[in-house]
Amino acid sequence: MPVEWTGLGPELLLRLNRGQGEPVGLQLQRELREAVRSGRLSAGERLPSSRVLARELGVSRGLVTECYGQLEAEGYLSTRAGSATRVGLRAAAVPAIAATRAVSPRRLMADFRPAMPDLRSFPMRDWLWALGEAGREAPAAAVGYGDPRGCAELRVVVAAYLRRVRGSAAQPEHTVICTGFTQGANLLLRALASSGVRRVALEDPGDRDNDAIAERAGLQAVPVPVDDCGIDVEALSATGARAVLLTPAHQTPTGVVLAAERRQALVAWAADADAVIIEDDYDAEFRYDRQPVGSLQGLAPGRVAAVGSVSKSLAPAMRLGWIVCPPWLADAVAREKTVADRGSPALDQLALARLIESGRYDRHLRRMRGVYAARRQALTEALARHAPNVALGGLAAGFHAVARLPGSTTEAAIISAANDRSVGLYGMSSYRSSGATDPPELVIGFGNLSENSIRQGIAAITDLLRGER
Repeated sequence: MPVEWTGLGPELLLRLNRGQGEPVGLQLQRELREAVRSGRLSAGERLPSSRVLARELGVSRGLVTECYGQLEAEGYLSTRAGSATRVGLRAAAVPAIAATRAVSPRRLMADFRPAMPDLRSFPMRDWLWALGEAGREAPAAAVGYGDPRGCAELRVVVAAYLRRVRGSAAQPEHTVICTGFTQGANLLLRALASSGVRRVALEDPGDRDNDAIAERAGLQAVPVPVDDCGIDVEALSATGARAVLLTPAHQTPTGVVLAAERRQALVAWAADADAVIIEDDYDAEFRYDRQPVGSLQGLAPGRVAAVGSVSKSLAPAMRLGWIVCPPWLADAVAREKTVADRGSPALDQLALARLIESGRYDRHLRRMRGVYAARRQALTEALARHAPNVALGGLAAGFHAVARLPGSTTEAAIISAANDRSVGLYGMSSYRSSGATDPPELVIGFGNLSENSIRQGIAAITDLLRGER
């Protein structure tokens, strides 16, 4: 379908050389023919009116009208009384460049993809209200080049929110707004690399994208094992790393909480090794068994950089997050942010500030806790009914769980067989630094699935989960 431009007509780049002997009218005809043949103008696309094009090119309207008439006679253009001049549907002698269509992935009955919130529950009405308020109240300077650390209004609101909800020691002057965890980790690791850090420890199993982030920052990534109490601090000490990136409140992907004694040991390690702890606080708002675990940053603000975002609480496409930096590291991170993109979109920042301080953000989170808790219950009940031999863990928070499969089952086999039945499954092996598939486990996300889809998806793979096939 051709692009439908609005207004008087689309702008069109045509090159006319009045210094050569060839008449301008012939040059115009040749330029338009070539635009159609090359695909710059596609079949059915509207051209500027003769009046508009004549004014833009600085030629007479009659010359443009004559050109359009000639190209219509040749079949390049089509005109109709009372309508715009358009490119002919069968105009080009050489096929025009076809618009590439994205190949849609096969629709699954149930896609248990981890780390995906409920996209249908995005509070669009509240967000549009917040955008309207931000646009109405924003001064003219708000749309200029602002502070690369982010809008002062959002940094104040985020710091207050983190102190209230996460027990953080956040201060606005040490907070940098970023586009989400990935950029936050990039900025921090680059700043640390510039200060002399050469090695960063990563959880194993953990998000393996962090290996690539570390490599791009020029750091050596060292995997450190995670057990039922969280990261092994003794093993961490043996690595010689001066930075560690971890998920203490709800470990990705095992779901364990960093034990209290490990927290104390981790802070002591950071002090002894002159190291920095990067805390990924990605889904701590959604906890079901007890009150949320407090931020590690509140325990040691001089050693911990906490990174958070609204990717899980609102939607990944928001691309808004924050870094609460140790005071001595804040300026270096701000310089990295300046070089990266000069700052995140200002109006979106102001809108998020309005959303949080109005109470609408808290209200959305309370509602989503109930939604995810119901889906968590649906998953638990479905597995208990259809595959009672599958142990389920990591359910204390967030919207994913870990299913431990019977020893006779292999991850690859069950994932492939489930895909044939239109059920998307994801293995623990992709989170392990070694890629090991033993023991066989699945990381089951339920955030973006309805309760009914969860039940149907589990019912469709009952025999696979039981290890019968």
